[in-house]
Amino acid sequence: MVGKIQEALAFQLQALTLRAERQQVLAGNIANADTPHYQARDFDFTTTLQRAVSGREQGNLRLATTSPRHSPGTAAADPLQLLYRQPTQASADGNTVDMDVERAQFAENSFFYEAGLTFLTGRINTLRSAIQGQ
Repeated sequence: MVGKIQEALAFQLQALTLRAERQQVLAGNIANADTPHYQARDFDFTTTLQRAVSGREQGNLRLATTSPRHSPGTAAADPLQLLYRQPTQASADGNTVDMDVERAQFAENSFFYEAGLTFLTGRINTLRSAIQGQ
């Protein structure tokens, strides 16, 4: 039963995890807005989520073994492919952080994170009601 509950919540949990990761990346951009030569970073949320949900996330790949005595560990690579944000206006100090863009992305990501939490809470309440028979 636990496996079915985990399966029912897996997508939303993965989406929330990636939203939290993106919030950290965006916060880092905002924190470095005055750092000379800092390059703003971000990742394509949709592509990363699709890769994570389909199991093609690099952290889930099994390592190839050539002997039965080898450890079947997992690849420890970062599933996020951070990209550099293209600057909309050149900066004299080489910094590519555009505070308007970063604030808008941060607010949008926060909104979707809260929406995901609300959806997940509703889903958990529905499953709890089904289990308890209410």
